[in-house]
Amino acid sequence: MKQSRGSKVIPIQQVSSGERATDVVSLYQEQVKLYPRAVSGWYARWRWVMAWVTQVVFYGVPWLVWNGRQAVLFDLADSKFLIFGLVLHPQDLIYLAGLLVLAALTLFFFTAIAGRLWCGYSCPQTVYTEIFLWLERQIEGDRLARMRLDDATWSLEKMARKGGKQVAWIGVSLITGLTFVGYFTPIRELTHELVLMSFSPWEWFWVLFYASATYGNAGYLREEFCKHMCPYSRIQSALTDMDSLVIAYDVERGESRGSRPRTADPKVLGLGDCIDCTLCVQVCPTGIDIREGLQNECIACAACIDVCDEVMRKMDYPKGLIRYSSGKGMAEKLTRGQMLKRVWRPRVWAYGTLLLVGVSLFVGGLSMRKSFSVDVIKDRGVMAREVGNGDIENVYRLQVTNGTEKVQTYTAAVRGLPGLTLATPPDLTVPATGIGSLTVRLTLSAVDAQGFRGKTTPIFFDVHTKTTGKPSVIEEKSTFVVPR
Repeated sequence: MKQSRGSKVIPIQQVSSGERATDVVSLYQEQVKLYPRAVSGWYARWRWVMAWVTQVVFYGVPWLVWNGRQAVLFDLADSKFLIFGLVLHPQDLIYLAGLLVLAALTLFFFTAIAGRLWCGYSCPQTVYTEIFLWLERQIEGDRLARMRLDDATWSLEKMARKGGKQVAWIGVSLITGLTFVGYFTPIRELTHELVLMSFSPWEWFWVLFYASATYGNAGYLREEFCKHMCPYSRIQSALTDMDSLVIAYDVERGESRGSRPRTADPKVLGLGDCIDCTLCVQVCPTGIDIREGLQNECIACAACIDVCDEVMRKMDYPKGLIRYSSGKGMAEKLTRGQMLKRVWRPRVWAYGTLLLVGVSLFVGGLSMRKSFSVDVIKDRGVMAREVGNGDIENVYRLQVTNGTEKVQTYTAAVRGLPGLTLATPPDLTVPATGIGSLTVRLTLSAVDAQGFRGKTTPIFFDVHTKTTGKPSVIEEKSTFVVPR
C-alpha cells in the first residue's frame, strides 16, 4: 500500500521482556475477582439498618391486608393498581409518571448534597450484594479464608462450603423472585400454588426470571453492574460540584505513605499518617483505591472510612484521614460547619424547591381526585338518525370507572340543548373497583330540532353518585348532531 505524502507512521514495537507488565493494558484482560473484607463501624451499621428497613418493607408489604384484600397489588389482569386505600386504573398513570419525576428529583437533591447516598445504602444492587457477601462470609470465611479456599484443590470440605453457599444464594433468590411476583399476583394464592406445585407457565417464568436476576447480579456481577451497567455513575459528575460532600482522602495529611512501628514518630521518618496498610482497598466492594481520588466506581458506601478510622485509632492518630468532605473543603481546609453551610447553595435550593413543589402537586392531585371517572364515547356508526315523528336521536356509551372498594350506583343527566331528553334509564351500577358501561340514547323533538338543522351543538353529561353523604359529580363534554 502506497504511503501518502506527509502522513505520519506510528511504528509498532515489540514489548521487551524487561518492561513492566503494568505498562501494557489488554482490552481483553480477565476481570480479577474481588474479595471484599468485612468491616465494622458507624457507616457499616447504617448500611445494615437500611438493608433491614428496605427488606422488611419489600418482603412484608405483600402480606399486609387492607379491606379484606392484599394491601398493595398491581393487578395487571384486571388493569388496576391497589395501594392500601387508593385504587388506580390505566387512566391514572399520570400519577405513576409524577412519582417517577419525584424519585428523580429526590435523587438529584441528595446527590447534590452528598453524592451517591442511594448507591451506598439503599440501592437493591448494593443491598443484595451485601446480603450475599454476608452469606458467603458465614460459610466460606472472611477475605483470606475465601482466597485460600478458591486456590485450594477440590476436596469434600471445599465442595461442602461452595455447595452450601450456592444453596443459600439460590434460596434467597427464589424467595426474592416469589415476593416480587407476589406484588402482581396475590401472594397468598401464589404460595398456595407453590405448595401444590400448580404454578402457571407464566408464573414459573417470572419467578425464575427474577430469582435468576437476583442470583446473577448479587452473586457474580456485583461491582461490574455498578461500574459498567448502571448509568448513575456516569451522570453523577453533572449533579455534584466542589461543594458536594463526597468520600475523600486527605492527601496533605496522609502522604507520604509508608509502614512504621506504632511508637514511631511519622514526622521524624518523613511520613504522613497513611501507613499503606491497603485495608481501604480490601474493604471496597468495587475494588478502587480511594487514595487515588474520587472515581466513578465509588458507590459512597463509606467502608473505607470505617476501616481507616479503626486503623487511626490503633495507631493513636486522629480519625478522618478518609472522611466525608468536599473539594473546596479539602483545598481550603474548611471546618465541618463551614462545609455544611456551603452545602446549601443555589443548586441544592433549586432541586429542593422543585421537589417540594412536585410533592405538593402530587399530594394535592391525589387528595382532589374523584372517586370515579367517566368517558363519553359517541356511536360513530350512526352519528344521528330520525326516529318516531321526526325526532332526532344520538347514541352514546358512558364508561364509568369505580375508584372505590364498594359497589356504587351512578346516574346520568344531560344539558346543553332545550328539549333534549334521555330516552334510556340513566342509572348504572358498577362493582367495587370495576368498570361499567351504559348505553345512552338522547332524543331531541322535531320542533326543537328545527333551529339546529345541519349543526353540531356542544352538550354536557353530568354523572353523579347516588350514595349517601356528599355526592360526587363529574361533568363530561360531548356533541349532539342534528342532520339537515
